[in-house]
Amino acid sequence: MHIILASKSPRRRELMRLITDDFEVITKEVDERAIEESLKGEGASKVSLYIAKAKAEAVFNSLSKEQREECITVAADTSVISEGRILGKPADKKEARDTLYSLSGKRHSVVTGVWIMRGNVSKGFCEETFVEFCDLDDFQKKTIESYVDSSDPYDKAGSYGIQSGGALLVKKVDGDYFNVVGLPVMALSRELGSLERS
Repeated sequence: MHIILASKSPRRRELMRLITDDFEVITKEVDERAIEESLKGEGASKVSLYIAKAKAEAVFNSLSKEQREECITVAADTSVISEGRILGKPADKKEARDTLYSLSGKRHSVVTGVWIMRGNVSKGFCEETFVEFCDLDDFQKKTIESYVDSSDPYDKAGSYGIQSGGALLVKKVDGDYFNVVGLPVMALSRELGSLERS
């Protein structure tokens, strides 16, 4: 069954290829900040799920009736949470450095909300993975300095990409590694499989 991935993320495209090559990318603009503001005080799981739902609905509603019945629309949103606070993409080098310093020596959470739509089916789920950074010793500080000098942290929630240079900062991952990259591959493949059988 053909899948429509409602995501601009090149990382999500790579991960979707682990599940199937039969997909295309269609995206529509969604005001994520407005959704976050409307859900202030809610947990990160709910925020990510609502953003994923909004992304999926925006694309699904733009499709023809035939496409809505035949295709599965998938959207996702990933949040990095530390000490109850959702960490967005850094605005500059100082913010990236401060974020990575604050994560060092601690365990934080990465939550991805996924929303799936086809025909009359509209459902979502969340996957949570825990990531522990190395202690903030001299080597970690040097690694962070080198990392914030690259272009890598600036388009990523939490200021790091575990699949690239940010991997050098990470001591341990508890849960689905791919969820930290941006898509919970195993859980999504099972959800899609159950949808195809229904």
